[in-house]
Amino acid sequence: MRRFSDTDLDELLASARDRRPNGVLEPFKAHLNARFTEAQRQVSGTRLFLEIQARGYLGSRQVVRKHLAGLRAGTAEPIRADIPSPRKITSWIMRPRETLTESQDERFLQVWLACPDITRTCDLARAFADMVRHQRGYLLVEWIRQAEQDAPKPMKGFAGFLRQDLDAVTAGLPLPWSSGVVEGHVNRVKTLKRAMYGRASFELLRTRILTQS
Repeated sequence: MRRFSDTDLDELLASARDRRPNGVLEPFKAHLNARFTEAQRQVSGTRLFLEIQARGYLGSRQVVRKHLAGLRAGTAEPIRADIPSPRKITSWIMRPRETLTESQDERFLQVWLACPDITRTCDLARAFADMVRHQRGYLLVEWIRQAEQDAPKPMKGFAGFLRQDLDAVTAGLPLPWSSGVVEGHVNRVKTLKRAMYGRASFELLRTRILTQS
């Protein structure tokens, strides 16, 4: 204790906080990352420091500056949170951004910062969904060209698959018909068949399918 006998208490506490910067900043990283992204990297470190200080941040300004420098350089440590499942991330990409809740939008921004490739994937996926939703088949060739040019590998593979059957896919986009109803009935029949496998005759299976149609 002699070592700290002449040290001001506030300075001592500040020193202790600075020795554990990651822990003290962790609850505020999501806010910093979201604000950094929304401002397109043009945001004052002092302003963000004051924002999170008002939210209860007790660390130093230097820790905030270090985190922002990492964001600009692409070397920032990821936020310690549960990693969303691919299914959940896909649902965030395919839905219009205005339909996401505040927490969903914030989590998606965290994923976007952690994986730069997802930015281009998101743009192409939303463009494709809009094309299908509004039956704009005439845009398909241009979409495929863009995907094959600079999209991540899985998206390029999907674009190449569409190009192999381009005429059929292009013709199908503007038409109002869908195979969804037929596929739904097929799945229903398969479910009944699995439930009765080895336990009943074909006639009973036929009866169940017809009575539930």
